[in-house]
Amino acid sequence: MLSNYFNTADVEAVRQLISSAQHIVIITHMSPDGDAMGSSLGMRHYLRHIGKTEVTNIVPNSFPNFYDWMPDANQVFAYDSKQVEADIRLAQCDLLICTDFNEPKRIGALGEKIQFLSCPKILIDHHLHPSDFADVTLSYPGSPSASEIVFRLIYALETSVSSDKSIQSIFPVEAAECLYTGMMTDTGNFSFNSNHPEMYEIVAQLVSLGVDKDAIYNAVFNAYSADRMRLMGYCLYQKMRIFPDCHIALIYLSRKELYRFNFKSGDAEGIVNLPLQIRDIYYSVFMREDKIEPHEREKANGAKSKIKLSFRSQGDRPVNIFASEVFNGGGHANAAGGEYYGTLPDAVQQFLDNYHRYCKNA
Repeated sequence: MLSNYFNTADVEAVRQLISSAQHIVIITHMSPDGDAMGSSLGMRHYLRHIGKTEVTNIVPNSFPNFYDWMPDANQVFAYDSKQVEADIRLAQCDLLICTDFNEPKRIGALGEKIQFLSCPKILIDHHLHPSDFADVTLSYPGSPSASEIVFRLIYALETSVSSDKSIQSIFPVEAAECLYTGMMTDTGNFSFNSNHPEMYEIVAQLVSLGVDKDAIYNAVFNAYSADRMRLMGYCLYQKMRIFPDCHIALIYLSRKELYRFNFKSGDAEGIVNLPLQIRDIYYSVFMREDKIEPHEREKANGAKSKIKLSFRSQGDRPVNIFASEVFNGGGHANAAGGEYYGTLPDAVQQFLDNYHRYCKNA
């Protein structure tokens, strides 16, 4: 029996909203990762399982092709390429479900769009400091993934009506595969933020439904291009800088360098984790130069480039404060993100000027 994350009023509110909705839209964050895809598609399959036929999944921009295999991934609308179709679905929407982001700015151009929707909104997330844009907010920063929260929510919705329901009657295998993918990827294949006994109870339940965890691992982690492998080698040999005084590594890439390796969405995933395999490296930061989207121009304040940052750490060494206070970001203690509007050399200098204040030297 899983412990109950939710209060009864929230579960009942979600039940009523789902029950009365005819056209449901599910949205997740920009540059969707495994947890974004897993939590949003997992919810999609559950809703269709209970008879909701009009369910639309929208992502702000395209997701990596190593998630193409996920059930119904080919039904997802990428807003940057299918805006007209997505806007039609949003106009019809009578319930919006948001997964794996804590505030509208994390969904890019969709952020302003959803704030003007009159339909009810449900937020399901595990990041700190959720904004109050949703009617029902299910935010649990202690959870390793949004996909786990979706699993728990579905389980609570079904078992609160009938306690003797079997797990097989609650979750279709397609939902199980998606939710497992989110749980696996947001813990680095259960290598960090994964000392939670109940998480493995959930994994066991998902495997019992027919999830082939070995096949999913292979589909996600052994499906990169040759260009991506060469990019990783280049990062480690040419671009990694080590700062032993604070046990931290930095990797940074310009758009020109990314172009050299035919960079595609998802190719940067996991690069930030590589330096943590080095003895006595406890912090890692990865920067890459990115284009400024039209909806970001005001925030960019004249800058011609944006630097996206990823932070990782081990043990009781938080990086989310560094990300928040220096790079306008945030996240979990051991996994966070940030951004910098300006040149890549200036972003690197910002790192050099500040890392020693946020990283333990022992």
